[in-house]
Amino acid sequence: MYTDKFTIKQNPVILGIESSCDETAAAVIRGRKLLSSVIFSSASEQAKYGGVVPEIASRAHTEAVDEAVSEALEKAGVKKSDIDAVAVTYGAGLLGALLVGLSFAKAFAYALNVPLIAVNHIRGHLAAAYLSDEGLEPPYITLLASGGHTAVLYTKSYTEFEVLASTYDDAAGEAFDKVARILSLPYPGGPNVQRLAENGKNTVPLPTCLVKNSGGQRFSYSGLKTAVLNYCHNKTQKGESFNREDVACSFQRAAIDPLVKKTVESAVKLGVPTVTAGGGVAANAYLRESLSAACAAAGKKLVLPEIKFCTDNAAMIAAEGLLQYKAGNFAKLDINAAAQIPLK
Repeated sequence: MYTDKFTIKQNPVILGIESSCDETAAAVIRGRKLLSSVIFSSASEQAKYGGVVPEIASRAHTEAVDEAVSEALEKAGVKKSDIDAVAVTYGAGLLGALLVGLSFAKAFAYALNVPLIAVNHIRGHLAAAYLSDEGLEPPYITLLASGGHTAVLYTKSYTEFEVLASTYDDAAGEAFDKVARILSLPYPGGPNVQRLAENGKNTVPLPTCLVKNSGGQRFSYSGLKTAVLNYCHNKTQKGESFNREDVACSFQRAAIDPLVKKTVESAVKLGVPTVTAGGGVAANAYLRESLSAACAAAGKKLVLPEIKFCTDNAAMIAAEGLLQYKAGNFAKLDINAAAQIPLK
């Protein structure tokens, strides 16, 4: 019989499972050491439709989750009986996609009689930094920039953080995808905007994403997206040409520069020695270069996850699962998936 009382081990072997969007992923860690990470993506199929189709994503997860887990265990060199806990994304994300991974994880944990750990996907992005620096310890400042959230966070402990600044409306990642569509770039939008921006030279007048009179605590991407749309539309209506590379470059700077500035300023103000970043936008080369330069100038240590751990993956879910495991935060088997959950 499954129980909710478990002995907490020092260096547990944790299986992580991620299925919140279009990646089916599984990973295994032992303590803070990553043993394997496997990702199956349906992005190429989604690209035919210009974005993620929930039904296609759910079907792809159903077909791939067992193979992903089996491959992760094989690459890690561990048996099912070696698993001490199963960590899985329960939200936020596409509901049908989440249910595939969560249902599989429940069955796996039940069969092995090990703890089930329900992971907040966004907290997984924050925990990705631990994969790049096994010695990383709080406190530190994190720049979170993803498709669903954008915030500057003060991580006080392994399980507690404070929001110092956040988006008022849309997230940075969503803005990148919207601008990609405006510029007729294929899915996924973010990487394609970055590539186009690399050849931009002239500045296009665009508003900053930092909200005025907010004390540096609010960002807004809705107005920035609209400004890009209006610029391109007005040029087209007048029969005037415009340089897409310049638009992409100007947008990228307007979207990222205030985030980097606020992040490093927060580290200096609070006297925190370390800065990290997480989320899909943290894979952006301009952000990584800008944040690295700003941290170096301020004398702050920067811990950046590898690019493959910025986008959706199960290694970060396992990493966050370890923190929750040590805190004894185990889920019951009747937990349900949630399309939206608070940042905390």
